[in-house]
Amino acid sequence: MSETTAVNAGEAEVQGYVAPNYEGLLEAFRRNFRELGEIGGSFSVMVDGQLVADLWGGWKDREKTVPWEHDTIACVWSTSKGIGAVCFAMLVDRGLASYEDKVSTYWPEFAAEDKGDVTIGMLVSHQAGITGFASHATLDDLFAGEAAAQRLAAQAPLWRLGTASGYSNVVGILETALFKRIEGRSIKQFVAEELKGAFGLDLSVGLDARDKPRVADLLGGDAMDALNTIPMSNDAQRAVHNPPMRGDMANQADFQAADIVAANGYTNARALAAMYGMLLHRDSNGRRLVGDAALREASKLRFDGIDLVRGVRRPWAAGFLLNEEHVWGPNKEAFGHGGWGGSFAFADPVAGVSVGYTMNLMSDQMDLNPRRRGLIDAVYAALETR
Repeated sequence: MSETTAVNAGEAEVQGYVAPNYEGLLEAFRRNFRELGEIGGSFSVMVDGQLVADLWGGWKDREKTVPWEHDTIACVWSTSKGIGAVCFAMLVDRGLASYEDKVSTYWPEFAAEDKGDVTIGMLVSHQAGITGFASHATLDDLFAGEAAAQRLAAQAPLWRLGTASGYSNVVGILETALFKRIEGRSIKQFVAEELKGAFGLDLSVGLDARDKPRVADLLGGDAMDALNTIPMSNDAQRAVHNPPMRGDMANQADFQAADIVAANGYTNARALAAMYGMLLHRDSNGRRLVGDAALREASKLRFDGIDLVRGVRRPWAAGFLLNEEHVWGPNKEAFGHGGWGGSFAFADPVAGVSVGYTMNLMSDQMDLNPRRRGLIDAVYAALETR
């Protein structure tokens, strides 16, 4: 692997490592700063379980006074949903549950309002008919943990079960409540003790006070209203906005302290690429997060259709977004998740690649974000020429 690289990309210095024949990844990351307004971020790629790029650069703050460091972390919004998906895959791999099990088997109250046939696989693939609170809710309600979960579990589904999906963030509240009933620990605790503790992955649900000095400020969030990307044209969309969410929430203490794996993960590109990489390959200690059978179940198609909230086609696996329209490159077997503002992470079992990207300048361009597209295109260009 090459020596540390320090390159002035406009005002920003980019540092890190690239393997021989993967220099195009460095150039794509530099271009984000030089041409596309990047302020701070990190970008990592693994191929066949080996790190071929580990890059970071820019600034943690709007004033461009605090450099983005090797261990800087950022809120990755819905990229966090991939962390939740990994946790459930580990649960299944350990034989504690099956995706075909009914949620009500472990959580009888969830069967209210004819939801008794909702399976774990349906819940994590946004098919349970719950996209937000049915009655007026505040952010305090959203962050209320078990009380929020019980309130959501008592609701009637917003569509006939088995016919649709509807993307949401409250799925994270339901997931951690269910996970705790099965495994004994919340997802937040499981991530801290297993993914971070046992496997050494630098990621968390919510933010530990000890990590606050490492966090990059999310920028541009004050102009990021969820209404900009999700209208209120149907009941599923209206529920998503109850309570309303804004991009600058990620810098607030109550959000940072919450246990919502769907939205408030804090991590960096290196940890995301390693997490997805350990789904495909063994690490240097010979460990994988799950075996082949559990990974097949976690990454197989569970719903494919127009999502009632997003209004576009979304093929869902068990918490992972499957590939469509080359969201994760050319191979349809790829799976992962992106986040509000721009972060993303995915694995491609055909190419043997895993990728992570975090940043602090938020954008509402979603899948079309040129910073994101340029990085993914550079990965596959490098794979073709290696």
